[in-house]
Amino acid sequence: MKVILKEAIQKLGSVGEVVDVKTGYARNFLIPQGKALIANKQNLKLFEDSNRVETKKLEKEKQSAEEIAKKLAHVSCTIVMQANEEQLYGAVTNADIAKSLEQEGMQIDKKDIILEEPIKALGVYHVVVKLHPEVKQQVKVWVVKK
Repeated sequence: MKVILKEAIQKLGSVGEVVDVKTGYARNFLIPQGKALIANKQNLKLFEDSNRVETKKLEKEKQSAEEIAKKLAHVSCTIVMQANEEQLYGAVTNADIAKSLEQEGMQIDKKDIILEEPIKALGVYHVVVKLHPEVKQQVKVWVVKK
């Protein structure tokens, strides 16, 4: 039985592919779970139309993310922490960076700020902000002593 995949399925195919699967697999799993449609002319046209709309939506999201990235390129945030000579009493996390960016006028979700590990020393850091799967921007973060 030929089906159109509505989402990527490992070892089967990616979104929009027409694949040949066993009838029981299609009727008992893929179609009831909403992961596939039966491949006929009507469903192919319906899927192409919805895919076209989805592509336009994703393109608009990418453009808005690129605009935010241009603004972020000129922003640097300063985080004031208690510290001794070099070491902080605590750590700077992505939530702290998001809060500091919010004070600068940028609404960034803390989940979009990528830190390998929390910052535990004074200094200047370049932190990556993932605005879209294809758009990333570095932000300069200054960690200074209180």
